[in-house]
Order: sequence, then structure tokens, then C-alpha cells
Amino acid sequence: MKQMLLLLHLSNYFLVARNGLSKNVCGIGSAGHGSSSLPRKRDLLRDRLAALRKSLSCYHIRCYHNGVITPPNTARAASLKTVFLDRDGVVNTKMPEGHWVTCWSEFHVLPGVIEAIAALKRARLRVIVVSNQRGIALGRFTGDDVQAIHNQFQQMLTASGTSVDGFYFCPHDRAQCNCRKPLPGLFEQARADHPGIRAETSVIIGDSKSDMEFGRRLGMMTVFIEGDPARQKPGVEAGRALADMQAGALFDAAQRLLAMRRALGEQPSTMCLGFPGK
Repeated sequence: MKQMLLLLHLSNYFLVARNGLSKNVCGIGSAGHGSSSLPRKRDLLRDRLAALRKSLSCYHIRCYHNGVITPPNTARAASLKTVFLDRDGVVNTKMPEGHWVTCWSEFHVLPGVIEAIAALKRARLRVIVVSNQRGIALGRFTGDDVQAIHNQFQQMLTASGTSVDGFYFCPHDRAQCNCRKPLPGLFEQARADHPGIRAETSVIIGDSKSDMEFGRRLGMMTVFIEGDPARQKPGVEAGRALADMQAGALFDAAQRLLAMRRALGEQPSTMCLGFPGK
């Protein structure tokens, strides 16, 4: 009898957390708990367990933290150590397709970017910028031009009391190297300079399909930036589909990641229940 009541109430409490039901849905009054209405208890338990199975059937694996569903990949925010940022369209205004930022005067930092980087750094996260700069291979500008832009941007950040830990860019045309995203070369270069970098404790924040593929292939968390619809690259829908999270801009993404990191990190005694799907 006691075991039956325990199962009944456990299933009831779970359904309250899962579905937002009223807590007073047990169906057995105070007198009933001590009565001999065994058939009624059995019927209630059967119905409650059937509802529980139905509630779980649409999920493969989920973690329940105080009733909040956390998708597996975004749960990595709790152990986040490194934030990889795409550059054009995330850090600075993206040029129209087929055009490139060639000098500092064309590098326009997007609103909230400096504040976002500062917040990430205050949280003791490593911030790395990784970008494809195919214009170098096409002769539109040089690697020195890109480095000069990055130096100027770093000076701007330093003047605001923050900084980026590294800039890495691919100067090659398509199918000529191992460092053009989504290939892993830029990640490997950054890891060589910062041995503490691990893909499983990293996130890529970008605005293209290649950024999301870069993260997915390495096993990172992925955040897709919507940005300016007029400047989005082809394949934007596929990019969204590969993302663990979407945000309008870097500032929004940073705030949400840090909030998730705090929320997940503040629950050291939380029990995660992994429920297999059918």
C-alpha cells in the first residue's frame, strides 16, 4: 500500500513539474490515504503512470532542473570556457555578398559588441575571433591589412577595459587549405596557442552555415546570429537548423549564455534524469 501511494505521488509531482498542473490533482482525499480503497488507488496509479509515459514519449533525453527542460547541448553552457566568434556580421557590420572589409575605416563595430566581449571576459571566459578572409586570395587586400584591422580593434577594446584573446583568419580560397571554416584549422591554431581550449567546453557564435558546421564537426555548442537579413549568406535556413540556440546579435547571445551558465552552475545538487525515448 505504501509503495503504491509513493509511486502515485511521485508520478503526480513529476507531471506537475512537466506540465504545469495544479498540485492538488492526486485524486485521493485525506481520508482516502488511510482507507482501504485499494481498487481506486490502483486505478489512479495506472492512469497517472500512463500519463507519465505519454508525457515522456516525445523526448529522447532531457534533463530536468527544478522543472525546467534543458536541451543536452545547451547544458554545456555550465562548463563553458572558450567563446569563438565569427567576425563579419557578428563583431562588425558585414559587407554585401562579394565585398569585403579591407581597412579600418570600413570596420564598423556593431552595437553592444564591446559590452558583450567585456561581459564574457568578466566571466573569465576566453574569447577568440575566427574568420574566413577569402578576399586575400582574390587580391582585394592583404594579410597585413587584416592584422592592422585586428590591432586597431584590440586597441579599441583595451581602451574600454577589455580584450580578445586571439584573432585567427584563413587567407585562402575555397578547397585550398584546412583552415577555411567549416574545416578545423583555425580551431587547431587557437588550441596550439592556448592549450586549455577544448571543443567540448567551447561555443561558436556565428551568422552562417559554415560557422555552425565548424562547431558541429568539432562538438561545440553552436549559436546562430540572425543579424541583418539583407546581408545574410545563402544557406541561412540550414545554418539555423544546425544551431543549438539563436540570437539577434552578439550582445543578446552573450547575455543568454552567461545567464544559462549561472543558472546551471548554481545547481550543484540537481538530479538529471535521462529518459530514453521509445
